[in-house]
Amino acid sequence: MKPILQSTITCPQCGHQKEEDMPTDACQFFYECENCKTVVKPRQGDCCVYCSYGTVKCPSVQQKNSCC
Repeated sequence: MKPILQSTITCPQCGHQKEEDMPTDACQFFYECENCKTVVKPRQGDCCVYCSYGTVKCPSVQQKNSCC
């Protein structure tokens, strides 16, 4: 199965949403909201910000591989 590489991430602070391209070679641990400038990190138990705040889980999780 080919992973989906775009995810809409929602800032937990202000609710701003933006579609982003996810990296395929590493997890993204930090994300800065372009609206409120809050830097978010994954929730406990998640490997990256896309798994916590995105509409699509990261490519590693989609392919059921061990995450970064």
